[in-house]
Amino acid sequence: MVLSKTTSESDVSVHSTFASRYVRTSLPRFKMPEESIPKEAAYQIINDELMLDGNPRLNLASFVTTWMEPECDKLIMAAINKNYVDMDEYPVTTELQNRCVNMIAHLFNAPLEETEAAVGVGTVGSSEAIMLAGLAFKRKWQNRRKQEGKPFDKPNIVTGANV
Repeated sequence: MVLSKTTSESDVSVHSTFASRYVRTSLPRFKMPEESIPKEAAYQIINDELMLDGNPRLNLASFVTTWMEPECDKLIMAAINKNYVDMDEYPVTTELQNRCVNMIAHLFNAPLEETEAAVGVGTVGSSEAIMLAGLAFKRKWQNRRKQEGKPFDKPNIVTGANV
């Protein structure tokens, strides 16, 4: 879904009242400006725009109505520049992810032998996690149907209208 268009003549620049004394003229909205601005001013402009979004703590229509301890925020910020897909470059992060997958598997009583490791993956958001869970559910259903000698090519998942 495209949220912005580049064709509106009336809204081709970003106007920031509170950004900085360094930003006395409007900045182009869809192109790089000719001159640079201080990083503090760029931060303030973006921060001011983001303030127009909803407050996640007050959002009752999403999965983001949670609060985290400050230590969680610190850990996220300490690791935000890591590429979690590059498991060779970040083996400790991969090990932590695998330990978390096993903790969750045991929490939900996954049928694991004492020496078995759970199979899973970390995700960045709840939507991604739900889609991966749905895919795993589909594969499990297909495998069971194959074993029973039944058709397995047309799964039927019933969801609410809010999905």
